[in-house]
This record gives sequence, C-alpha cells and structure tokens, in this order.
Amino acid sequence: MSSRFTQAGQQIPVTFIAADSNVVVGILQDKVILGYGQKKKAKKTENAYLKAVGFAPRFIKEIKLKTPKDQTLQDPTLQTPTPQDTTPQINVGDKITVSIFAPGDEIKVTGVTKGRGFAGVVKRWGFAGGPKTHGQSDRHRAPGSIGAGTTPGRVFKGKKMAGHMGAQQLTIRGLEVIEVDTAKNLLVVKGSVPGTQNGLLIIEKTGKVKGYTPPPPPKEKAAEGEPRQEGREQEEEKEETKEPKESESVEKKEEK
Repeated sequence: MSSRFTQAGQQIPVTFIAADSNVVVGILQDKVILGYGQKKKAKKTENAYLKAVGFAPRFIKEIKLKTPKDQTLQDPTLQTPTPQDTTPQINVGDKITVSIFAPGDEIKVTGVTKGRGFAGVVKRWGFAGGPKTHGQSDRHRAPGSIGAGTTPGRVFKGKKMAGHMGAQQLTIRGLEVIEVDTAKNLLVVKGSVPGTQNGLLIIEKTGKVKGYTPPPPPKEKAAEGEPRQEGREQEEEKEETKEPKESESVEKKEEK
C-alpha cells in the first residue's frame, strides 16, 4: 500500500492493482470467459483456448454480462428486448484494460484473504478470555462455556470456537477509484483489498461515488525564457511605485 494527497491536502491510503493481460478467451450466451496469465504447458482440455487466443490462460473466470434483459426483470414497464439487443459487443481475443474505469467510480473487489492457520477464539473472534487473577492459571485465552446442560444437550451450529482462520473468499464493497494509469495498466484504489501481494482479484464496477467532484485541471506552465504573467504585473507595479519616490528626492535637492 501507499498514500496519496487530495486537493484539500488530506492524506489517504491507496492500493496499487495491476490489471494487465486480461483477454476474452470465450463467449457464452450471457457470460464472458476471461483469461489471465499464461501457462507454459497446456492441457488437452485447454486446446480450445490455445486455438482461439494463441495461449493457454493460467486463470479462467466466467463473468455474467449486464444485458437489457436484466433491466426488464428489474423494471417490468420496459419493453422486452430483441435477441439483437442482448448480444454483447465483445469478441474473442479482445483485451480488457483499466480504461473501463475512471476516477470516482465505486467498485467491489473480491479476493482470498490471508491464511492464518489454526487460531484460538481470542485471535479468531476477538474473545476477551478468562480472568487473569483469583487463582486462574490456564484460562487466560480460553473460550469459556460453549453450551448448556442436559437441555439442549448439544452445541448449537455456528458457535464461535477455535479453528482454521483466513484463506476464505471475501468481497469488499464501496471502494473508490482514485487514479487510472492506462499506460502501465495500474488501478489506484482507496483503502485495502483482501489477499496477499501478487494475489488474484476480481474487480467489478458498481456505480459512482456519492458527492464525488473531479479535481481541477492542472495549470499551464509558462514556456522557458518567458516570465509568468503574474510576475510581469508585479514588476510593473514596482516600477510605478518607484517613480514618485525618485521625483520627490529630486525636488528636495533643488530646494536645498
């Protein structure tokens, strides 16, 4: 992670995401198959991708397209789209870059969290543990009671206990795109994302951030050898203020 400064001078944490070599390797009726990375050796089942794109992708993900058909399900007043309207304008071999995003977009990022191994209830769930005094010797990080007596006579499902922590799929919503670098295919996102460095992420655009105002355009720099306009005005004001002082000094000398 790193940080960026806003126009108001506020420092915000950001994460750099490299989104390169995303290629459309297949198209279904309402889905697109994206491939990321390359394999040295392709399996027989991946020969179809090898013929279509020219390489065997290392990771494959099916992404559902938002077609006009989905809009009619949300709003029944809309007319039913024709089959021509529902066909996506995407072809096999097209590259998906970060140019589809813009500063101010709201996105959700899905990834696999860091694996923590077998963890106790204090680390995994934030339990307080048992008392530290009054003769307690081995109850400092214990979970305590996990159920009742004869009734119900069992431990309820979903009880928070010790176990494997992390290495689970997690989606973070409401993240903001701060900057888009199309030359390097970098996406600068405000905040943190799940997973480790060099981990695989799925980024989806959900809308625009509320109250977002684009930054003002950068000021034009003056050419080399030409003074700035502000500097010229200041020099003219200085010359005007100097002239009356010189005339006053001359009049005083003549009087003497």
